[in-house]
Amino acid sequence: MNLTIVGVGLISGSFSLALKDRGWVKNVIGVSRTEGSLKKALELGLIDEALPLEEAVKKSDLIYVAIPVDVTVPVMRKIMDLVNGKQIVADAGSTKSVLCEALADHPMRRRFVATHPMWGTEYSGPEAAVHDAFAGRSCVICEKEKSDKDAVETMENIYRELGMHLVYMDAAAHDTHAAYVSHISHITSFALANTVLEKEKEEDAIFELAGGGFESTVRLAKSSPAMWAPIFMQNKENVLDVLNEHISQLRKFKSCLEKENYEYLVELMENANKIRRIIK
Repeated sequence: MNLTIVGVGLISGSFSLALKDRGWVKNVIGVSRTEGSLKKALELGLIDEALPLEEAVKKSDLIYVAIPVDVTVPVMRKIMDLVNGKQIVADAGSTKSVLCEALADHPMRRRFVATHPMWGTEYSGPEAAVHDAFAGRSCVICEKEKSDKDAVETMENIYRELGMHLVYMDAAAHDTHAAYVSHISHITSFALANTVLEKEKEEDAIFELAGGGFESTVRLAKSSPAMWAPIFMQNKENVLDVLNEHISQLRKFKSCLEKENYEYLVELMENANKIRRIIK
């Protein structure tokens, strides 16, 4: 299989490494707007060659798109205009409704498989790519019925080979659930980092005193704004919904402290402990 990765960062780079490690691909082509990223991807062995989008698509069996969601739609339209009935196009974006709606009436829509591997780190760029990245994680496939059977089966086989559990949803449901379990986590982390930076002016104190709890909670604040700002904006209705609930919960804790309501404070935390049944 000849693979093109559009975007040569964390997700696409790790995807390329995973397929290379398993002998699924014989040649990986990289496409990026940034020459420096292409050079680094070549140095790291994430790709075997770098080409313009049109040339890359023509040489590929699978085109895998992992770029910021605000530029995904125009790039995907270009790709879909170029592919034939045997090529497969898949994306790894964190939002799905806008993209699926944009491609709904495209004559080659059935060669597209909308996917979202639920894995990532706070790091970005080719240097962030790692081996065995996706094992044990979930991958959402959206609008399976709108894609050709062979295209879906190929992506299913790839993700299963990478050790992923497959989940099927429509695009709207995906965006709702992604807001609840992923997008709010990033907003909370960004906000917490800003809170600490605003209140704690001594950077040395943050470095010296930050424990494991703080580090794990604020870790996502190191994520790329160029990637996450478009996600928040594209999924803003769902993000606002869960953000309003989060603010409501914070107000409950604030009220407990202000009124010295120890019993309700404990009740709130005990209710939160129920998450143990879901996340071990």
